[in-house]
Amino acid sequence: MGRLQKNIPSLALLSALILIWEVWCRVGEISKTILPAPSDIMSALFSYRGIIAVHTVQTLEETFVGLFFAALLGVSVAFALYLFPRARTAVYPMLVLSQTIPMIALAPLLLIWFGFDLLPKVIIVVLYCFFPISVALTDALSGAQEDHVELLKSMKASQLQILRYVRLPAALPAFFSGLRISVTYAITGAIVGEYVGAYRGLGVFMQTSANSHAIALVFAALVVVAIVTMLLLALVSTAENIFVPWKT
Repeated sequence: MGRLQKNIPSLALLSALILIWEVWCRVGEISKTILPAPSDIMSALFSYRGIIAVHTVQTLEETFVGLFFAALLGVSVAFALYLFPRARTAVYPMLVLSQTIPMIALAPLLLIWFGFDLLPKVIIVVLYCFFPISVALTDALSGAQEDHVELLKSMKASQLQILRYVRLPAALPAFFSGLRISVTYAITGAIVGEYVGAYRGLGVFMQTSANSHAIALVFAALVVVAIVTMLLLALVSTAENIFVPWKT
């Protein structure tokens, strides 16, 4: 109930913007091929719900698989940089450099190398998403409170015990913050891969709809993307409440 009350201002603002959009399209008699009204978008979403569902399932598969491997890679890189601090000065700039490569330019190469199936889209999602996780977790592992670390050292604790009982619990909030950022990138990464080349997915659906000037269907797909992203964020927040109860 408290969380719902906290979101009331955002919901009210969103409702007002949708109402203004609807009235503007109706009063201004704006063509549906230019800017459809929200009611037209919802009607298109309902009419094509079966087709959109098929494309959504494909995009979700790419998203979940990509997120899993992005989290795995991000955590592995973070622990490697923590355990081998001398390697951090060499590896960290490479991580930053990896984010300067435009994925829309890399996607065609991945399709040439790996084909039009699931793998190239998963790789794109991983490249989009692992960086926030690895950076946030790396900084958090090194930034644990030193008085807690010194206390365990005075009790003859090993580095593994210090990592388990101090550094890792302290780093969990940062991990979930990085994961939350990655979730917002994940579907975008999957759609980028689908735009370049795929058999199905929301990216393919939006591209074919735009080519057919069915702009309402493009917006319907965007609504689905927004809803799915919000659900994924809610899933991450739920997991954070379970594994980091002291933060709530």
